[in-house]
Amino acid sequence: MEVFVRGYQDSDGDGIGDLRGLTRRLDYLKALGVSGLWLMPITASADHDHGYATTDFRSIEPQYGTLADFDELIREAHKRGIGIVMDYVINHASWQFPPFQAALKDRSSPWRSWFVWNPDPGPGWDIWGKLPWYDAATQPWNWAGEWKDLPPFKPGSPDIYFGTFGPHMPDFNLRNPVVVQYHEDSLRFWLNRGLDGYRLDAVPHMIENSAKDWNDQPESRALTKHFQDLIKSYPGRYVVCEATAEPIAYGAPEVCGGAFAFNQNYELMKAARGDAAAVQRVADYYRSMSPTMATFLHNHDIFTGQRVWDQLHGDEARYRLAAASYLLLPGTPFAYYGEEIGQAGIDAKADEPLRAPMSWTPANHGPGGFTTSPQPFRPLALNRSRHNAETQQREPGSLFNFYRELIALRRASNALTLGRYEADHVDGQVWSFQRVHGAERVLVAINYGDTPAALDLPAHARALFPKAGAAPQARAALPPLSVQVYRLSDR
Repeated sequence: MEVFVRGYQDSDGDGIGDLRGLTRRLDYLKALGVSGLWLMPITASADHDHGYATTDFRSIEPQYGTLADFDELIREAHKRGIGIVMDYVINHASWQFPPFQAALKDRSSPWRSWFVWNPDPGPGWDIWGKLPWYDAATQPWNWAGEWKDLPPFKPGSPDIYFGTFGPHMPDFNLRNPVVVQYHEDSLRFWLNRGLDGYRLDAVPHMIENSAKDWNDQPESRALTKHFQDLIKSYPGRYVVCEATAEPIAYGAPEVCGGAFAFNQNYELMKAARGDAAAVQRVADYYRSMSPTMATFLHNHDIFTGQRVWDQLHGDEARYRLAAASYLLLPGTPFAYYGEEIGQAGIDAKADEPLRAPMSWTPANHGPGGFTTSPQPFRPLALNRSRHNAETQQREPGSLFNFYRELIALRRASNALTLGRYEADHVDGQVWSFQRVHGAERVLVAINYGDTPAALDLPAHARALFPKAGAAPQARAALPPLSVQVYRLSDR
Protein backbone atom coordinates (compact mmCIF):
# COMPACT_ATOMS: atom_id res chain seq x y z
CA MET A 1 0.00 0.00 0.00
CA GLU A 2 1.20 3.48 -0.87
CA VAL A 3 0.89 5.73 2.18
CA PHE A 4 1.15 9.52 2.41
CA VAL A 5 2.32 9.76 6.02
CA ARG A 6 1.09 13.34 6.34
CA GLY A 7 -2.43 12.16 5.50
CA TYR A 8 -2.58 8.82 7.33
CA GLN A 9 -2.78 9.25 11.12
CA ASP A 10 -1.94 12.11 13.47
CA SER A 11 -0.62 10.96 16.86
CA ASP A 12 0.04 14.28 18.61
CA GLY A 13 -2.96 16.47 17.78
CA ASP A 14 -1.27 18.95 15.46
CA GLY A 15 -3.49 18.02 12.50
CA ILE A 16 -0.61 16.38 10.56
CA GLY A 17 -0.06 12.65 10.12
CA ASP A 18 3.19 11.25 11.46
CA LEU A 19 5.24 8.07 11.87
CA ARG A 20 3.87 7.25 15.31
CA GLY A 21 0.37 7.52 13.90
CA LEU A 22 1.24 5.11 11.08
CA THR A 23 2.72 2.67 13.61
CA ARG A 24 -0.57 2.83 15.50
CA ARG A 25 -2.43 1.71 12.36
CA LEU A 26 -0.24 -1.28 11.47
CA ASP A 27 -2.78 -3.74 12.89
CA TYR A 28 -5.41 -2.34 10.53
CA LEU A 29 -3.05 -2.83 7.58
CA LYS A 30 -2.24 -6.36 8.70
CA ALA A 31 -5.96 -7.15 8.96
CA LEU A 32 -6.43 -5.93 5.40
CA GLY A 33 -3.65 -8.26 4.28
CA VAL A 34 -1.04 -5.68 3.34
CA SER A 35 2.47 -7.14 3.28
CA GLY A 36 4.38 -4.05 2.18
CA LEU A 37 4.21 -0.27 2.56
CA TRP A 38 5.59 2.36 0.20
CA LEU A 39 6.01 5.60 2.10
CA MET A 40 5.97 8.81 0.08
CA PRO A 41 8.96 11.00 1.04
CA ILE A 42 9.51 11.12 4.79
CA THR A 43 12.87 12.91 4.65
CA ALA A 44 13.16 16.59 5.57
CA SER A 45 11.81 18.81 2.80
CA ALA A 46 11.32 22.46 1.94
CA ASP A 47 7.61 22.10 1.17
CA HIS A 48 6.65 20.04 4.27
CA ASP A 49 3.88 18.41 2.24
CA HIS A 50 4.64 17.04 -1.23
CA GLY A 51 8.01 15.95 0.17
CA TYR A 52 10.02 15.72 -3.05
CA ALA A 53 11.94 18.99 -2.45
CA THR A 54 14.46 17.32 -0.16
CA THR A 55 16.61 19.39 2.19
CA ASP A 56 18.27 16.53 4.10
CA PHE A 57 18.51 13.02 2.66
CA ARG A 58 19.42 11.44 6.01
CA SER A 59 16.89 12.91 8.43
CA ILE A 60 13.16 12.60 9.03
CA GLU A 61 10.81 15.47 8.19
CA PRO A 62 10.40 17.06 11.67
CA GLN A 63 6.60 17.17 11.35
CA TYR A 64 6.64 13.37 10.91
CA GLY A 65 8.82 12.59 13.92
CA THR A 66 12.34 11.39 14.59
CA LEU A 67 14.76 8.67 13.56
CA ALA A 68 13.74 6.83 16.72
CA ASP A 69 10.11 6.90 15.49
CA PHE A 70 11.29 5.53 12.13
CA ASP A 71 13.20 2.72 13.83
CA GLU A 72 10.15 1.85 15.91
CA LEU A 73 7.95 1.78 12.79
CA ILE A 74 10.35 -0.63 11.09
CA ARG A 75 10.46 -2.92 14.14
CA GLU A 76 6.70 -2.99 14.60
CA ALA A 77 6.01 -3.48 10.89
CA HIS A 78 8.43 -6.40 10.72
CA LYS A 79 6.74 -8.01 13.74
CA ARG A 80 3.55 -8.07 11.65
CA GLY A 81 5.17 -9.39 8.48
CA ILE A 82 5.04 -6.01 6.75
CA GLY A 83 8.04 -4.70 4.81
CA ILE A 84 8.65 -0.99 4.27
CA VAL A 85 10.10 0.78 1.24
CA MET A 86 10.43 4.53 1.03
CA ASP A 87 10.63 7.13 -1.68
CA TYR A 88 14.14 8.26 -2.49
CA VAL A 89 14.65 11.34 -4.66
CA ILE A 90 17.85 10.94 -6.70
CA ASN A 91 17.38 13.42 -9.51
CA HIS A 92 17.13 16.67 -7.56
CA ALA A 93 17.09 18.47 -4.22
CA SER A 94 15.41 21.57 -2.84
CA TRP A 95 16.86 25.01 -3.53
CA GLN A 96 17.16 25.15 0.27
CA PHE A 97 19.44 22.08 0.29
CA PRO A 98 22.61 23.36 2.04
CA PRO A 99 25.05 22.29 -0.72
CA PHE A 100 23.00 24.23 -3.30
CA GLN A 101 23.00 27.28 -1.06
CA ALA A 102 26.76 26.95 -0.67
CA ALA A 103 27.15 26.67 -4.45
CA LEU A 104 25.18 29.91 -4.89
CA LYS A 105 27.27 31.83 -2.38
CA ASP A 106 30.66 30.79 -3.81
CA ARG A 107 31.15 29.88 -7.47
CA SER A 108 34.53 28.35 -6.64
CA SER A 109 33.01 26.13 -3.96
CA PRO A 110 33.41 22.36 -4.39
CA TRP A 111 29.62 22.17 -4.03
CA ARG A 112 29.24 23.97 -7.35
CA SER A 113 29.98 20.78 -9.28
CA TRP A 114 27.12 19.01 -7.49
CA PHE A 115 24.61 20.81 -9.76
CA VAL A 116 24.18 21.55 -13.46
CA TRP A 117 25.13 25.06 -14.63
CA ASN A 118 25.28 26.58 -18.11
CA PRO A 119 25.38 30.33 -18.89
CA ASP A 120 23.97 29.68 -22.38
CA PRO A 121 22.21 26.31 -22.69
CA GLY A 122 21.01 27.09 -26.21
CA PRO A 123 17.58 26.93 -27.87
CA GLY A 124 15.01 24.17 -28.09
CA TRP A 125 14.61 23.26 -24.43
CA ASP A 126 11.05 22.34 -23.47
CA ILE A 127 10.13 19.96 -20.66
CA TRP A 128 6.37 19.59 -20.21
CA GLY A 129 5.74 23.03 -21.63
CA LYS A 130 8.36 24.92 -19.66
CA LEU A 131 11.96 26.03 -20.00
CA PRO A 132 13.99 23.98 -17.47
CA TRP A 133 16.83 26.50 -17.03
CA TYR A 134 16.70 29.22 -14.36
CA ASP A 135 18.86 32.15 -13.30
CA ALA A 136 19.52 31.93 -9.57
CA ALA A 137 20.27 35.66 -9.50
CA THR A 138 16.52 36.32 -10.01
CA GLN A 139 15.52 33.92 -7.18
CA PRO A 140 13.03 32.08 -9.41
CA TRP A 141 12.00 29.76 -6.56
CA ASN A 142 9.99 32.67 -5.18
CA TRP A 143 7.83 32.90 -8.33
CA ALA A 144 4.18 32.68 -7.27
CA GLY A 145 2.69 31.81 -10.65
CA GLU A 146 2.89 28.75 -12.88
CA TRP A 147 6.46 27.70 -13.64
CA LYS A 148 5.73 27.84 -17.38
CA ASP A 149 4.89 31.54 -17.04
CA LEU A 150 8.19 32.43 -15.37
CA PRO A 151 10.03 35.14 -17.39
CA PRO A 152 12.91 33.56 -19.34
CA PHE A 153 16.48 34.07 -18.20
CA LYS A 154 18.95 36.28 -20.00
CA PRO A 155 21.78 34.20 -21.53
CA GLY A 156 25.23 34.90 -20.14
CA SER A 157 24.45 34.81 -16.42
CA PRO A 158 26.93 32.59 -14.56
CA ASP A 159 24.20 31.28 -12.25
CA ILE A 160 21.86 29.60 -14.74
CA TYR A 161 21.05 26.14 -13.42
CA PHE A 162 18.96 23.18 -14.56
CA GLY A 163 15.75 22.00 -12.86
CA THR A 164 13.65 19.34 -14.57
CA PHE A 165 10.72 19.85 -12.19
CA GLY A 166 10.99 23.59 -11.63
CA PRO A 167 13.29 26.25 -10.16
CA HIS A 168 12.58 25.15 -6.58
CA MET A 169 14.23 21.76 -7.21
CA PRO A 170 17.66 22.01 -8.89
CA ASP A 171 18.95 18.85 -10.57
CA PHE A 172 21.98 17.05 -9.26
CA ASN A 173 24.99 16.66 -11.56
CA LEU A 174 24.99 12.89 -11.59
CA ARG A 175 27.99 12.80 -13.90
CA ASN A 176 29.95 13.76 -10.81
CA PRO A 177 31.09 10.58 -8.99
CA VAL A 178 31.11 12.46 -5.68
CA VAL A 179 27.37 13.09 -6.03
CA VAL A 180 26.75 9.45 -6.92
CA GLN A 181 28.72 8.44 -3.83
CA TYR A 182 26.62 10.81 -1.70
CA HIS A 183 23.47 9.03 -2.85
CA GLU A 184 25.06 5.63 -2.34
CA ASP A 185 25.88 6.54 1.24
CA SER A 186 22.41 7.97 1.82
CA LEU A 187 20.77 4.80 0.49
CA ARG A 188 22.95 2.71 2.79
CA PHE A 189 22.06 4.97 5.72
CA TRP A 190 18.41 3.83 5.61
CA LEU A 191 19.14 0.24 4.56
CA ASN A 192 21.41 -0.12 7.58
CA ARG A 193 18.46 0.87 9.78
CA GLY A 194 16.43 -2.04 8.42
CA LEU A 195 14.56 -0.43 5.49
CA ASP A 196 13.33 -3.09 3.05
CA GLY A 197 13.93 -1.17 -0.17
CA TYR A 198 13.12 1.88 -2.23
CA ARG A 199 10.83 3.47 -4.74
CA LEU A 200 13.35 5.45 -6.83
CA ASP A 201 11.85 8.69 -8.04
CA ALA A 202 12.15 10.08 -11.59
CA VAL A 203 15.10 7.90 -12.59
CA PRO A 204 14.85 8.56 -16.37
CA HIS A 205 15.73 12.21 -15.68
CA MET A 206 19.08 11.71 -13.97
CA ILE A 207 21.12 12.63 -17.08
CA GLU A 208 20.27 15.09 -19.86
CA ASN A 209 22.44 15.22 -22.98
CA SER A 210 20.77 17.98 -25.00
CA ALA A 211 17.55 19.88 -25.60
CA LYS A 212 16.43 16.92 -27.71
CA ASP A 213 17.94 14.07 -25.68
CA TRP A 214 16.88 14.83 -22.12
CA ASN A 215 14.58 11.94 -21.25
CA ASP A 216 15.55 8.30 -20.65
CA GLN A 217 19.17 8.49 -21.75
CA PRO A 218 21.44 5.40 -21.73
CA GLU A 219 23.42 6.96 -18.88
CA SER A 220 20.25 7.18 -16.78
CA ARG A 221 19.52 3.50 -17.32
CA ALA A 222 23.08 2.59 -16.36
CA LEU A 223 22.85 4.64 -13.17
CA THR A 224 19.51 3.06 -12.31
CA LYS A 225 21.06 -0.39 -12.62
CA HIS A 226 23.97 0.76 -10.45
CA PHE A 227 21.63 1.87 -7.67
CA GLN A 228 19.53 -1.28 -8.00
CA ASP A 229 22.65 -3.40 -7.51
CA LEU A 230 23.64 -1.45 -4.42
CA ILE A 231 20.20 -1.83 -2.82
CA LYS A 232 19.95 -5.53 -3.64
CA SER A 233 23.41 -6.20 -2.26
CA TYR A 234 21.46 -6.16 1.02
CA PRO A 235 19.58 -9.50 1.30
CA GLY A 236 15.85 -9.50 0.64
CA ARG A 237 15.56 -5.89 -0.55
CA TYR A 238 13.09 -4.60 -3.15
CA VAL A 239 13.39 -1.85 -5.75
CA VAL A 240 10.67 -0.23 -7.87
CA CYS A 241 11.14 2.75 -10.16
CA GLU A 242 9.07 5.64 -11.44
CA ALA A 243 9.62 5.74 -15.20
CA THR A 244 6.55 7.09 -16.96
CA ALA A 245 7.77 7.04 -20.59
CA GLU A 246 9.22 3.51 -20.81
CA PRO A 247 8.04 1.62 -17.71
CA ILE A 248 8.48 -1.87 -19.18
CA ALA A 249 12.13 -1.17 -20.02
CA TYR A 250 12.84 0.05 -16.50
CA GLY A 251 11.07 -2.92 -14.97
CA ALA A 252 13.55 -5.29 -16.58
CA PRO A 253 16.24 -6.83 -14.32
CA GLU A 254 18.99 -5.15 -16.32
CA VAL A 255 17.71 -1.66 -15.43
CA CYS A 256 15.62 -1.24 -12.24
CA GLY A 257 14.21 -4.72 -11.70
CA GLY A 258 10.75 -3.28 -11.00
CA ALA A 259 8.69 -0.36 -12.32
CA PHE A 260 5.17 0.98 -12.11
CA ALA A 261 2.94 -0.03 -15.03
CA PHE A 262 2.08 3.50 -16.11
CA ASN A 263 -0.58 3.81 -18.83
CA GLN A 264 -1.95 0.36 -17.96
CA ASN A 265 -3.71 2.06 -15.04
CA TYR A 266 -5.79 4.11 -17.50
CA GLU A 267 -6.82 0.96 -19.38
CA LEU A 268 -7.77 -0.81 -16.15
CA MET A 269 -10.16 2.00 -15.29
CA LYS A 270 -11.64 2.08 -18.81
CA ALA A 271 -12.21 -1.67 -18.61
CA ALA A 272 -13.95 -1.24 -15.26
CA ARG A 273 -16.34 1.18 -16.98
CA GLY A 274 -17.19 -1.52 -19.53
CA ASP A 275 -15.05 -0.40 -22.48
CA ALA A 276 -14.68 -3.65 -24.46
CA ALA A 277 -11.67 -2.39 -26.42
CA ALA A 278 -9.91 -1.54 -23.13
CA VAL A 279 -10.70 -5.03 -21.78
CA GLN A 280 -8.85 -6.48 -24.76
CA ARG A 281 -5.92 -4.10 -24.30
CA VAL A 282 -5.65 -5.03 -20.62
CA ALA A 283 -5.68 -8.74 -21.50
CA ASP A 284 -3.00 -8.21 -24.14
CA TYR A 285 -0.82 -6.23 -21.75
CA TYR A 286 -0.76 -8.97 -19.16
CA ARG A 287 0.20 -11.48 -21.85
CA SER A 288 3.53 -9.69 -22.37
CA MET A 289 4.00 -8.00 -18.99
CA SER A 290 7.03 -8.84 -16.89
CA PRO A 291 6.10 -10.16 -13.42
CA THR A 292 8.42 -7.49 -11.97
CA MET A 293 6.00 -4.71 -12.90
CA ALA A 294 4.06 -2.89 -10.17
CA THR A 295 0.38 -2.51 -11.00
CA PHE A 296 -1.99 0.13 -9.64
CA LEU A 297 -5.20 2.03 -10.37
CA HIS A 298 -3.81 5.49 -9.51
CA ASN A 299 -1.31 7.04 -7.13
CA HIS A 300 -0.50 10.38 -5.48
CA ASP A 301 -0.07 12.25 -8.78
CA ILE A 302 -3.20 13.65 -10.40
CA PHE A 303 -1.90 12.78 -13.89
CA THR A 304 -2.56 9.12 -13.00
CA GLY A 305 -6.22 9.91 -12.40
CA GLN A 306 -8.60 10.93 -9.64
CA ARG A 307 -9.38 8.59 -6.77
CA VAL A 308 -11.18 5.45 -7.95
CA TRP A 309 -14.42 6.56 -6.28
CA ASP A 310 -14.43 9.74 -8.31
CA GLN A 311 -13.43 8.12 -11.60
CA LEU A 312 -16.30 5.64 -11.28
CA HIS A 313 -18.77 8.15 -9.78
CA GLY A 314 -19.38 5.97 -6.75
CA ASP A 315 -20.36 2.84 -8.73
CA GLU A 316 -19.27 0.20 -6.21
CA ALA A 317 -19.93 -2.76 -8.52
CA ARG A 318 -17.51 -1.39 -11.10
CA TYR A 319 -15.14 -0.39 -8.29
CA ARG A 320 -14.87 -4.08 -7.39
CA LEU A 321 -14.10 -4.99 -10.99
CA ALA A 322 -11.29 -2.43 -11.08
CA ALA A 323 -9.81 -3.95 -7.93
CA ALA A 324 -10.07 -7.51 -9.24
CA SER A 325 -8.44 -6.41 -12.50
CA TYR A 326 -5.10 -5.95 -10.79
CA LEU A 327 -5.27 -7.83 -7.48
CA LEU A 328 -5.69 -11.22 -9.19
CA LEU A 329 -3.06 -10.76 -11.90
CA PRO A 330 0.74 -10.86 -12.31
CA GLY A 331 2.95 -8.14 -10.91
CA THR A 332 3.10 -6.50 -7.51
CA PRO A 333 -0.20 -4.70 -6.85
CA PHE A 334 0.00 -1.32 -5.08
CA ALA A 335 -3.19 0.03 -3.51
CA TYR A 336 -3.36 3.73 -2.63
CA TYR A 337 -4.32 4.53 0.96
CA GLY A 338 -8.09 4.91 1.30
CA GLU A 339 -8.69 3.00 -1.92
CA GLU A 340 -9.80 -0.05 0.07
CA ILE A 341 -12.67 1.89 1.70
CA GLY A 342 -13.83 3.85 -1.33
CA GLN A 343 -12.51 7.18 -0.09
CA ALA A 344 -13.33 10.11 -2.37
CA GLY A 345 -11.05 12.96 -3.33
CA ILE A 346 -11.52 16.49 -2.08
CA ASP A 347 -12.19 19.78 -3.84
CA ALA A 348 -8.69 21.21 -4.21
CA LYS A 349 -6.06 22.06 -6.81
CA ALA A 350 -3.19 20.14 -8.40
CA ASP A 351 -2.43 16.86 -6.57
CA GLU A 352 -4.14 17.84 -3.32
CA PRO A 353 -7.49 16.10 -4.08
CA LEU A 354 -5.60 12.80 -3.80
CA ARG A 355 -3.79 13.63 -0.56
CA ALA A 356 -6.47 14.29 2.01
CA PRO A 357 -6.55 12.75 5.51
CA MET A 358 -7.50 9.09 5.72
CA SER A 359 -11.17 8.55 6.59
CA TRP A 360 -11.00 6.47 9.76
CA THR A 361 -14.42 7.21 11.30
CA PRO A 362 -17.61 8.96 10.16
CA ALA A 363 -16.64 12.17 11.96
CA ASN A 364 -12.89 11.63 11.58
CA HIS A 365 -11.96 13.53 14.71
CA GLY A 366 -11.51 12.50 18.31
CA PRO A 367 -9.63 9.42 19.55
CA GLY A 368 -10.68 7.16 16.67
CA GLY A 369 -10.28 9.56 13.76
CA PHE A 370 -7.41 11.06 11.84
CA THR A 371 -6.68 13.78 14.39
CA THR A 372 -7.88 15.29 17.65
CA SER A 373 -7.24 18.73 16.19
CA PRO A 374 -10.28 20.72 15.02
CA GLN A 375 -8.18 21.76 12.01
CA PRO A 376 -6.58 18.94 10.00
CA PHE A 377 -3.91 20.00 7.53
CA ARG A 378 -6.36 19.52 4.63
CA PRO A 379 -10.16 19.08 4.34
CA LEU A 380 -11.70 15.65 4.89
CA ALA A 381 -13.36 13.48 2.23
CA LEU A 382 -17.05 14.28 1.93
CA ASN A 383 -18.14 10.64 1.57
CA ARG A 384 -16.66 9.61 4.93
CA SER A 385 -20.07 9.05 6.58
CA ARG A 386 -20.10 5.50 5.17
CA HIS A 387 -16.76 5.20 3.44
CA ASN A 388 -14.57 5.16 6.50
CA ALA A 389 -12.43 2.36 7.90
CA GLU A 390 -14.56 1.82 11.01
CA THR A 391 -17.83 1.37 9.13
CA GLN A 392 -16.29 -0.53 6.23
CA GLN A 393 -14.68 -3.13 8.49
CA ARG A 394 -18.02 -3.71 10.23
CA GLU A 395 -20.13 -4.22 7.07
CA PRO A 396 -19.76 -7.74 5.60
CA GLY A 397 -20.35 -6.66 2.00
CA SER A 398 -18.19 -3.53 2.06
CA LEU A 399 -15.39 -2.56 -0.29
CA PHE A 400 -12.93 -3.08 2.56
CA ASN A 401 -14.02 -6.68 2.97
CA PHE A 402 -13.97 -7.24 -0.79
CA TYR A 403 -10.34 -6.04 -0.88
CA ARG A 404 -9.50 -8.12 2.20
CA GLU A 405 -11.00 -11.27 0.65
CA LEU A 406 -9.23 -10.83 -2.68
CA ILE A 407 -5.89 -10.10 -1.01
CA ALA A 408 -6.30 -13.18 1.21
CA LEU A 409 -7.21 -15.26 -1.84
CA ARG A 410 -4.11 -14.02 -3.66
CA ARG A 411 -1.78 -14.63 -0.74
CA ALA A 412 -3.14 -18.15 -0.14
CA SER A 413 -2.44 -19.20 -3.73
CA ASN A 414 0.99 -19.59 -5.32
CA ALA A 415 -0.72 -19.46 -8.70
CA LEU A 416 -2.31 -16.06 -7.99
CA THR A 417 0.82 -14.71 -6.32
CA LEU A 418 3.56 -16.02 -8.57
CA GLY A 419 1.87 -17.85 -11.42
CA ARG A 420 2.08 -17.38 -15.15
CA TYR A 421 -0.78 -15.75 -17.06
CA GLU A 422 -2.24 -18.24 -19.54
CA ALA A 423 -5.30 -19.20 -21.59
CA ASP A 424 -6.68 -15.66 -21.66
CA HIS A 425 -9.81 -15.04 -23.66
CA VAL A 426 -11.89 -11.92 -24.25
CA ASP A 427 -15.45 -12.15 -25.52
CA GLY A 428 -16.89 -8.65 -25.66
CA GLN A 429 -16.95 -7.48 -22.07
CA VAL A 430 -16.07 -10.86 -20.55
CA TRP A 431 -12.45 -11.66 -19.79
CA SER A 432 -11.21 -15.00 -18.53
CA PHE A 433 -7.68 -16.20 -17.86
CA GLN A 434 -5.72 -18.74 -15.89
CA ARG A 435 -2.86 -18.33 -13.41
CA VAL A 436 -0.51 -21.31 -13.28
CA HIS A 437 2.27 -22.20 -10.85
CA GLY A 438 3.61 -25.73 -10.71
CA ALA A 439 0.67 -28.07 -10.37
CA GLU A 440 -1.72 -25.31 -9.25
CA ARG A 441 -4.05 -23.79 -11.82
CA VAL A 442 -6.61 -21.04 -11.07
CA LEU A 443 -9.20 -19.61 -13.47
CA VAL A 444 -10.52 -16.06 -13.12
CA ALA A 445 -13.52 -14.69 -15.02
CA ILE A 446 -14.61 -11.05 -14.99
CA ASN A 447 -17.83 -9.80 -16.57
CA TYR A 448 -17.57 -6.04 -17.14
CA GLY A 449 -20.93 -5.96 -18.89
CA ASP A 450 -24.40 -5.01 -17.70
CA THR A 451 -25.89 -8.31 -18.89
CA PRO A 452 -25.35 -11.91 -17.70
CA ALA A 453 -22.85 -14.14 -19.47
CA ALA A 454 -21.87 -17.79 -19.36
CA LEU A 455 -18.49 -19.47 -19.28
CA ASP A 456 -17.57 -23.07 -20.05
CA LEU A 457 -15.38 -24.48 -17.30
CA PRO A 458 -12.72 -27.16 -17.52
CA ALA A 459 -13.55 -30.43 -15.79
CA HIS A 460 -13.50 -30.50 -12.00
CA ALA A 461 -13.48 -26.70 -11.51
CA ARG A 462 -14.22 -25.74 -7.91
CA ALA A 463 -15.32 -22.26 -6.88
CA LEU A 464 -12.94 -20.23 -4.73
CA PHE A 465 -14.67 -16.84 -4.90
CA PRO A 466 -17.17 -15.39 -4.17
CA LYS A 467 -18.46 -18.61 -2.57
CA ALA A 468 -15.80 -21.22 -1.96
CA GLY A 469 -16.38 -24.94 -1.77
CA ALA A 470 -19.13 -25.37 -4.35
CA ALA A 471 -19.30 -28.73 -6.15
CA PRO A 472 -17.49 -29.08 -9.49
CA GLN A 473 -19.43 -27.69 -12.40
CA ALA A 474 -19.10 -27.55 -16.17
CA ARG A 475 -20.59 -24.14 -16.88
CA ALA A 476 -20.52 -20.90 -14.92
CA ALA A 477 -23.21 -18.24 -14.94
CA LEU A 478 -21.56 -14.83 -14.72
CA PRO A 479 -23.91 -12.18 -13.34
CA PRO A 480 -23.53 -8.62 -14.63
CA LEU A 481 -20.52 -6.77 -13.19
CA SER A 482 -19.08 -9.78 -11.41
CA VAL A 483 -15.84 -11.66 -10.78
CA GLN A 484 -15.54 -15.38 -10.16
CA VAL A 485 -12.50 -17.49 -9.30
CA TYR A 486 -12.13 -21.27 -9.67
CA ARG A 487 -9.49 -23.78 -8.74
CA LEU A 488 -8.91 -26.24 -11.55
CA SER A 489 -7.64 -29.78 -11.13
CA ASP A 490 -3.97 -29.87 -10.18
CA ARG A 491 -1.87 -31.52 -12.80
